[in-house]
Amino acid sequence: MEIRWLEDFIALAKTRHFSRAADEQNVTQPTFSRRIKLLEEEMRVTLIDRNTLPLSLTPAGEVFLQSAELITRQLKDTKERCQEIRKQEESQIRFVTSQTLFLSFYKEVIEPFCQDINMELDINMKSSSWLGIDFVNSLMDQQCDVMLCYWHPAINFIRALDDEQYEHITISEETLIPCSVTNADGEPKYTLPGVKRKPLPYIGYYENSFLQPVIHHHLQRQRDVPQLHTISENYHSVSIKAMVKEGYGIGWIPKRLMLDTLNYGKVALAGEDNWHIPLEIRLYRSKFNQNPNLNQFWEALKEKVARNAPT
Repeated sequence: MEIRWLEDFIALAKTRHFSRAADEQNVTQPTFSRRIKLLEEEMRVTLIDRNTLPLSLTPAGEVFLQSAELITRQLKDTKERCQEIRKQEESQIRFVTSQTLFLSFYKEVIEPFCQDINMELDINMKSSSWLGIDFVNSLMDQQCDVMLCYWHPAINFIRALDDEQYEHITISEETLIPCSVTNADGEPKYTLPGVKRKPLPYIGYYENSFLQPVIHHHLQRQRDVPQLHTISENYHSVSIKAMVKEGYGIGWIPKRLMLDTLNYGKVALAGEDNWHIPLEIRLYRSKFNQNPNLNQFWEALKEKVARNAPT
């Protein structure tokens, strides 16, 4: 049974005339009559008394009319609610970022900004377990609207977004800093570059993470070769921070994530400025994304960044 058959029947019950009902339904009278007949065959009962003028409903037709009106009304209401949900979903800004940036930057910068402009982002928390390339693929496959990430020329997989169909805003700068737990004198237990006969225990990142290629690139260009022995690898800076605080070794951690811990005095910088690695924090999107809320968010953020830029 088709929904339009119910709508046809309701129109016929209202007009009591095949020709006028067909005009109301924008079909020819033969087509309309055939659909009414199909409806009666489906119900296995006569719904229209064709021997009266004007036409009238049979007792079965009167019962069927009540159900037809209820079903079409419920369907209309359901369709309207579904469309509202669809419009709401289309207007939401789907946002992905790493666990580290969510904790150290999104909560402190992006979330308050969204509150200021009265806009809500849809955060994909599953992305906290993604590999670095997964974020780029999510944006390229239109599974998200914006991607917040670290940027450094050594992160090769981000180069896919250098294509002219994508654009970015450099929101802020960040620094990867080498950290070590302190000893009883308040000095770092491990200090770069270390010595060859006793390498420093190193807590690093997995190869397919954002930050591993950055650190590798930087260390290769140091005059003093760092003497490191990798004891653990992780995807998340939070995990490296926890191991550093427990004294397992040295690790490079985003400065924003370490400020409170450094101020507390249990952890200290494990090297001079030449061991610090500059990063950018960028937000990427597709230029062809037509989400109106995204455009509003993007332009407001660009304006905020421009206002806060050093002169």
